[in-house]
Amino acid sequence: MDVKVGFVIVCLCTLAITSSEAGIPKCCINTKSDIRPRILMNVQRWEMQESNSACDIQALVLYVKNFKKPVCAHPNVKPKLKTILKIKDLVARRRPS
Repeated sequence: MDVKVGFVIVCLCTLAITSSEAGIPKCCINTKSDIRPRILMNVQRWEMQESNSACDIQALVLYVKNFKKPVCAHPNVKPKLKTILKIKDLVARRRPS
């Protein structure tokens, strides 16, 4: 009986650690300022990493099409990214389907 209880506790702890909210946060440890426009055109989504207790630096995390890992960009890249995404959206709207 005690082995079963121990096994259940270990399984629950493993589940808690591996879940996205309880796991170790993935933080950018350095950033790049010189992101090529071609990469910015292929950004599928992005998020801001704030410098709080979990992460040491502020960064713009870019999830790029066909990249396995996200790209850590300097927050100063955000206006350039927004401009490119806006242009990309306008071009996509003008093309006839």
